[in-house]
Amino acid sequence: MLIRRGTPRALRAVVATATVAAVLALGACESGDAGAVRTTSGGVSGVVAPGKPGEPARTLSPEEAVKAAPDNTPNSADITYAQMMITHHGQALELTALAPDRAASEAVKRLAERITATQKPEIGAMEAWLKSNGSPKNQQGHDHGMMPGMATAGELAHLRAAKGADFDALFLELMIAHHQGAITMATDVLSEGNNVQIEEMATDVIAQQTAEMSRMRSM
Repeated sequence: MLIRRGTPRALRAVVATATVAAVLALGACESGDAGAVRTTSGGVSGVVAPGKPGEPARTLSPEEAVKAAPDNTPNSADITYAQMMITHHGQALELTALAPDRAASEAVKRLAERITATQKPEIGAMEAWLKSNGSPKNQQGHDHGMMPGMATAGELAHLRAAKGADFDALFLELMIAHHQGAITMATDVLSEGNNVQIEEMATDVIAQQTAEMSRMRSM
């Protein structure tokens, strides 16, 4: 079964898992558990691959499953997304670092803590992904103006100068715009990228930041 862009992430993952199982089968590994690999007393008989919507699943030979594996090679959209999102998340951490000393609302302070706790590890994950794929963390030509939702130097200066309720209001305004920009970038890479890991990262960004935007708008 050919896997094309736009195929649901879960389906791509199932086929990838089935392919790994097939590779193990070719190495004379035998599984007795129910799952993607069907076995007989004589060994592996095939790999169950899900069909397209409305179509039944098919049993592939191990060799066919390897050939049907989705192409997971990162393309330029994947690499650019990771490089730009590292910078994008980095500015979010600049904003959240101001909250403990300037925010009046405990809810805003807790929100800033959650954003920091989420986005700092995501930066590390994207840096590790770029390193494993032989790409630099930063790429020349990626300026702030190319990234949706980034606060300007003037907006950052105003936020640093604000305190109390004024800080809270401006922080929420800037962070909502920042999150919306991240969602735009993540949505774009889901349609233009090719790598499953980046697809998963982008899907998580959309889910997490959509929920946070809803909370911020209710504050």
